[in-house]
Amino acid sequence: MTAIELLPLGNADRQLVRALRSPLMETFQAQVAIREMDVDLEQFCDTERIQYNSTDILNHMQRVGPNGSHAQAGSPVPASRRLAVVSEDLFVPILTFVFGEAQLGGDVAVVSYHRLQNERYGLARNPDLLFDRLLKEAVHELGHAYGLVHCSTQECVMHTSTYVEDIDLKSSSFCTACSDAILNHL
Repeated sequence: MTAIELLPLGNADRQLVRALRSPLMETFQAQVAIREMDVDLEQFCDTERIQYNSTDILNHMQRVGPNGSHAQAGSPVPASRRLAVVSEDLFVPILTFVFGEAQLGGDVAVVSYHRLQNERYGLARNPDLLFDRLLKEAVHELGHAYGLVHCSTQECVMHTSTYVEDIDLKSSSFCTACSDAILNHL
């Protein structure tokens, strides 16, 4: 059985992260554990952009174990996938922002709920909608970690999302083709 570790980093809402556990267990038919990882996210902050470099976070996660200790050279790669959840605004240098990032077929991913909050767009706070969006993005990024690419089916969770409205249009489930593909990776 595969395993997924959820890593709330920085000021991430631990209750929100705990709420992801059960739906991710069901979606990926995997054990899901929540682990703390002592990481100073400020080292990934671009002070001019006032955003955090998601690729640098992934690279750090790759080098450091979930307990904050550095991985030993030559140590076996863990069978589990690790998903960091952050409240900070993420970017990659070629894009204005990203909701998350994952190593395609790798073992680490990161997702941010910064731009998933209604308040960011001048709308009333909506915790249920925030959770729905975060779950979709968590499944999406873990899908990439399991080797899935973007899907052309608009309702599929693997459909690309450029704007928060795109996230609202898709489901939190895989289409039939992506579901079949993910079963081959589990």
